[in-house]
Amino acid sequence: MTPARRRLVALAALVVVVAAGLVVAKVLPSSAATDIAGDALYAVAVYTGLVLLLPRVGRLILAIAATGWCVFVELLQLSGLPVALAERIPLIALVLGTGFDARDLVVYASAVLVAAAADAAITSRVLRRGRSTVGP
Repeated sequence: MTPARRRLVALAALVVVVAAGLVVAKVLPSSAATDIAGDALYAVAVYTGLVLLLPRVGRLILAIAATGWCVFVELLQLSGLPVALAERIPLIALVLGTGFDARDLVVYASAVLVAAAADAAITSRVLRRGRSTVGP
């Protein structure tokens, strides 16, 4: 898949993931399930955003970077800084969260793994389709 095409697919996916995340965060009743879904969508959005910004970078590096960012943000919540920032700018809570939960670390890693696998499947399918349409 060309970098431009990968970027376009990532943009479309990111729009869908962010929309789903906003529905989970703002429309559905708060529960453990919506918390987990929101965390998973956040991690997928981070991975997809990295694909959008760096379409030539391999999936493993992107997955490590996305997981690293998510872990950093989760650990930052232990400092209280995200809560202080969210009091001034409420939308910051959507990006930095407000409370540490160790379960989130597992959700982030799992969601990034699924996102990278989906990225691989989409790329593989596009490459196979491209080979089958090329004439002799």
